[in-house]
This record gives sequence, C-alpha cells and structure tokens, in this order.
Amino acid sequence: MATKVIAVANQKGGVGKTTTAVNLAACVAAQGRRVLLLDLDPQANATSGVGLEKEPGGSAYGPLLGQGSLTEKIKRTPFERLDAIPSEMDLCGADVELIRAEQHLHRLALALEPIQAANHYQVVLIDCPPSLAVLTLNAFAAADGLVVPLQCEYYALEGISSLTRIINQLRDTGVNPRLHLFGVVMTMFDARTNLSKQVEGEVRQHFGSIVFDTVIPRTTRLAEAPSFGKPIIHYDKYSAGAAAYEVLAQEFCERLGI
Repeated sequence: MATKVIAVANQKGGVGKTTTAVNLAACVAAQGRRVLLLDLDPQANATSGVGLEKEPGGSAYGPLLGQGSLTEKIKRTPFERLDAIPSEMDLCGADVELIRAEQHLHRLALALEPIQAANHYQVVLIDCPPSLAVLTLNAFAAADGLVVPLQCEYYALEGISSLTRIINQLRDTGVNPRLHLFGVVMTMFDARTNLSKQVEGEVRQHFGSIVFDTVIPRTTRLAEAPSFGKPIIHYDKYSAGAAAYEVLAQEFCERLGI
C-alpha cells in the first residue's frame, strides 16, 4: 500500500495542533507502523517534541527550493519506527521565496515523491504552521487528507470554515483533487465544564462522522511532555493523555486502512 500523507493543520494557534501531530505520530509508530513526522512549522516545536535538535540546514527548506533531497533530511528519533524531518528558523523565509518559484504550490509534493516511491513509511504526518500561507498550502497540495485539531472553546468552529473553503478551492482548481477533510479531533476537553460538552456537541452535529470518537483531555502531563522531548506515551504511559492518543491512533489507522 502506498505511503499516505496526512497534514495536521489549524491556522489558529494554541489548539493542540503540534501536540496532536507529535503524539499521533508516536502512538501510530508504537502500534507497529513506520511513521515519518515532517515538521513544517518554523517554530520547530514538533522537532523538540520528539527529542531532536534544530540544526541550521536540517529542515525541508533547501529541498523545497530545489536544493538537495528531502530524503537526506530524515533523522532517526529515539523512538522505534518513528523518524522525523526537523524544522528550523530558515523555514520562515520559505513563504516569501516559494512564491517566486515555479510550481510554487507543488514544491513539497515534488520533494516528497522519492520518499513515497520508496514506500518505507506507511504514513507521513506533516505538522503545518499556524497560518494559511504558502508553506501550509504546500502541505495541503501534497496531502491525501487533513486532520484538524479543534479546541473545545467558543470560537472553535469559526476557523474551520476558512479551512474547508481552501480545501474546496484546491480541489476545484486541480491543485490537489484528492484532498479532503480526513478527520476532526476535539482537543483540550474539560469534562467539568458545560462549554466543552456544548462545543463538542456542536462540532459533531456539524461534521458528523468526520469527527473522531476519541476526545483529547486537557491535562498537565500532556503539557509537560514536550519540555522533556518526549511524546506522552514515552513520558507517562499510564496518563489520561497517553490513553486518549493511543485510542486516537487506533481510530486513525482504521480510517487510513493501515
């Protein structure tokens, strides 16, 4: 089965996007699949979240501009079956430079082709920047589907309307006809508040079966794990956050058929 590419995206910051990318990647790998985590966010939080360093020249920046191959940027993480392509500050400049490049929306798709052709990984997960600029659009043009983390807060549904509009535009214009909303994951759920339950209910009503059954709780252990450079299942395997991401990973793999 060909390598699937899934982008984890939400242009609104602070919704658990990187937490979801890192922990979903780690849990899918822990369940026996080979995973590549591609950190496309210049903040490089996914990079440090899997215990890797930001190194000048170590990101996708060069390959996006036609300099070198993306395969050369792959690094082993300390966790079995999980590899990563780190990010770094240079990626900040990519949004400006890519606009001037030929096929500027397809640079990542082209760079990923050899990795997909090698078929070593069952899934490539892309942690997108918290914006809808050119880097994110490159991820969308390369992806088979999007996973959108939505925080259980009042404005949750507002941002996703612009995302769905862009998905439709990229499909309709032929940039990426196979792109679809693969799944919505509710994050930072607080069972003690009516608001969390209300927002979850609204999102499920709006998106139906696209919303994952699994809900990610707001927990201290999940917030602590990145500072130790570990995904939650390797930081505190028996925590509520680890349990939630393990179940989410099972759901994710079932949907992908891997």
